[in-house]
This record gives sequence, C-alpha cells and structure tokens, in this order.
Amino acid sequence: MAYIAAISVLAFAVIATSCAADTDLLQDICVADLASGTKVNGFVCKTNVSATDFFFDGLAKPGLTNTTSGAVVTGANVQKIPGLNTLGVSLARIDYAPGGLNPPHTHPRATEVVFVLEGQLDVGFITTANVLISKSIKKGEIFVFPKGLVHFQKNNGKEAAAVIAAFNSQLPGTQSLAATLFAATPSVPDNVLTKAFQVGTKEIEKIKSRFAPKK
Repeated sequence: MAYIAAISVLAFAVIATSCAADTDLLQDICVADLASGTKVNGFVCKTNVSATDFFFDGLAKPGLTNTTSGAVVTGANVQKIPGLNTLGVSLARIDYAPGGLNPPHTHPRATEVVFVLEGQLDVGFITTANVLISKSIKKGEIFVFPKGLVHFQKNNGKEAAAVIAAFNSQLPGTQSLAATLFAATPSVPDNVLTKAFQVGTKEIEKIKSRFAPKK
C-alpha cells in the first residue's frame, strides 16, 4: 500500500502545476459547502472546517465491477472531498473485470493520468484529426489522456485490473459518448442520430432502449 500511495502522490504532483485546468485559488482554503443553494463556478466556501473535509478512504478497496460494461469508476473529487474546492486536482480509482471496458468518453475540464495498480489494459485516445494513439499498459506503468479528447480503457486479460487516475481539476466531468447521445433527457432527435451514424430509425431506437433507465 505504501508503494501505491507514493505513486498516487507522485501523480498528483505531476499534474498539480501552474497549468492546472481550474482557476487559481485566492486564499489558503475554500472548503466546499455542498449543501449551499448558491451557484458559482465551483462551490461557495463554508465556515466550519475540519480534517474530515480533506479526507476520503473510498479508493482503498476495489469497486464492484458487475456493471453493464464490466468496469466501475470511484471518484475522489470535490463532491467526495470538499477540501479540494479551488485546489485544481482530484483522483479516481477504476476497476475492471476480465473483459471490462471503460467506454469511450471525454473529460471536458481535465487532462487524465492513469497509473496501473493491477493487471493489464489496452488504452487509447483519438485526436481531433481522427488519429488513434493506443498502447497496452501493465502494472506500474502510466499513460496520459489529453484534456477533452475521446479515450477508453479495456481489460483484455483474464484477471481483474485496476488503475488510479489523477486529474488537474477538482471536478473533471465525464461525458460517455454512447450515454450522452442515446440517453440524453430530452432525447436527441432520431433524425439527428440516423443522419450522423448513417443507420435507420429502428437501429437508433434499439440502441436507445438499451440505455433507457431500468424500471
């Protein structure tokens, strides 16, 4: 665990630079008041602060991978650690069952660095010129996904895999392409999707039904 902790801290240090995606802080701390109804670019500061606001143990254990994609993301962002407000960094743990996939998605507000804790993954991102940059990475190795670009991770091994992901934003945001297009509310018009994907309405409706909330 000490080795993992050291690497996680290193990942934080690498991205917590003057190039942070979030706005620079203007005071020592601004612990988020997540219950406040006031909306700002971030969260308003609360007055009563404790060590608990800067603590989270949710990445210590693997997440349950019995999901549709066989992968699960456990975030350690400002919504879980209010003390991260204005600090421009966050972490996540991603666990993958054998064959599990973290589907193509983007982080509109952050660059991502992943460090492989266990297993082996095929990872990649696509540039705006539609060039795929991909590689197989294994335990102890690191890969970078540039801010805003579509990327993915796939466990093609027979054993479970896991990574720690670091971001240069307190709340990177995630847009999964499939869910964004086929499970939006209100829904994206069928005629937009049929033209974009060059398929018929039946195919679009079939895909939308698979992303519909379970009743």
